Amino acid sequence: MKVENAVMPSPEQAMGFFGMEEDGPFVMVNLLRFKEKAEYADGSDSHLSGAEAYARYGEEVRKLVEGLGGRIRYQGRVAGLLLGEVEDMWDVVALAEYPSLAAFREMAMSPAMHAIEHHRVAGLAGQLNIRTKPGVGF
Repeated sequence: MKVENAVMPSPEQAMGFFGMEEDGPFVMVNLLRFKEKAEYADGSDSHLSGAEAYARYGEEVRKLVEGLGGRIRYQGRVAGLLLGEVEDMWDVVALAEYPSLAAFREMAMSPAMHAIEHHRVAGLAGQLNIRTKPGVGF
């Protein structure tokens, strides 16, 4: 299995994701890996860690998610790996619930999201975003 972290989706990935069938609420699993030091394009805030820069983004995106009727269900530091193997471990796992794909798209394309993305880019070394739907019995 190839695992490749990224900071931003390619246009093809975004079109494929947003072209999926609309089927109600979902939870996005975010596997986050941070830069050691924040890297803002303008050189500002170089004293921050990548995690600190991303925390600025995280607080604001939480407000956007809640404004859509979603919620951050969980956020925690990765403490170890029991099974499997990855070359580079993620730093944090976050679970965000969205009411619909349309709501997620609205947030992702909004001016408010655009205004905070620089914190995300400054702090992230890479991530995986996995859209999930509840299984039988959940």
